[in-house]
Amino acid sequence: MKISARNILKGTIVEIVKGATTSHVRIDVGGSVVTASITNEAVADLKLEKGKQAYAVIKASDVMVGID
Repeated sequence: MKISARNILKGTIVEIVKGATTSHVRIDVGGSVVTASITNEAVADLKLEKGKQAYAVIKASDVMVGID
C-alpha cells in the first residue's frame, strides 16, 4: 500500500458497531484503541470483521492539545 498519509498505525479490529449508515470501527494499536467512523458500505467492501488486522490511517491538518 502506498499512501501520502504519514500516520499509519497497524492493529487489530476489536469491535465494529454498525449504525443506520455509519459504523464505528475500533482498532487496538499496541494497547491503545483508535476509533474510526466509516460508512457501512466501506465496512462491507473491505470485509472488515473483529480479529482482522487493519490500518488506522490518520490524515489531519490540525492536531488539538488538551490538559486537565
